[in-house]
Amino acid sequence: MEELKYCYKYPHPAVTTDSVIFGFDGTKLKVLLIERGQEPHKARWAFPGGFVRMDESCEEGALRELQEETNMNCSYMEQFRTYSNPNRDPRERVITVAYLALVKTQEVQAGDDASKAQWFDINEVPQLAFDHDVILRDALKHLRERIHFQPIGFELLPEKFTMRQLQNLYESILDVHFDRGNFSKKMLHFNILTPLDETVRPTPKREARLYRFNKESYDDLKQKGFRLEF
Repeated sequence: MEELKYCYKYPHPAVTTDSVIFGFDGTKLKVLLIERGQEPHKARWAFPGGFVRMDESCEEGALRELQEETNMNCSYMEQFRTYSNPNRDPRERVITVAYLALVKTQEVQAGDDASKAQWFDINEVPQLAFDHDVILRDALKHLRERIHFQPIGFELLPEKFTMRQLQNLYESILDVHFDRGNFSKKMLHFNILTPLDETVRPTPKREARLYRFNKESYDDLKQKGFRLEF
């Protein structure tokens, strides 16, 4: 690369991105991890990510790493924090920009590192490499705060879903338990769900109605200062 006209001769930190990818299997919240194939922390689990190239933004780098490591594209991704502890990486001074991503688990396909990518139940995550344990805690906190103000949870559901699936999702994210009748009544009262003339049978003895998220109705409520409370 051609040397820039104004270039300061002092040590520069490296910049990486790490993506905390959440998925939902219909019952539990999951996080996607990659098993590291090289030192440092070889054979430990970590988030998909890597060093940002000189000709790309952090977001472009995060999306590229996701594509290379998991062969997937995220429908929802946002930057939520930067981590700059001088000792967070034993290789050199590394600052990482962390992203939160939401995907439907069935959309994840094998990438170049397919044999080293795995979904983990959010309550069964092993000790992670670098400072990724801290990043995961922060990402969960951010997700739990965000879900009250934006309908990001619907990014984790199929286009058509049952009320029980929706309740399972919110219980998994918020780590709480809702009364089934009260949850259904409240969600329908918000008028952000469109009931469909379709049903499924979760069990041979039970039939469940399908719903679709009504984004237009939600956007109207947001303009009025709506906050999703439980």
